Amino acid sequence: MAALARPTDGRMIGGVCAALARRFGTSAGTMRIVFLASCLLPGPQFLLYLALWLFLPSEKTSSASAW
Repeated sequence: MAALARPTDGRMIGGVCAALARRFGTSAGTMRIVFLASCLLPGPQFLLYLALWLFLPSEKTSSASAW
């Protein structure tokens, strides 16, 4: 499994669904559909998304210099 970090490519809003999709080996579109379907159920899904957006680190770019 890949490390849990928000990717710099494939993001729509915050990159949370793309990060979870990479972690669990699914497509980002599938993860977005699962998230939207879960929003129909009662619970704190939106708050969880915001918390993951705040606390998940952003993926480092490969073109960054080593300075």
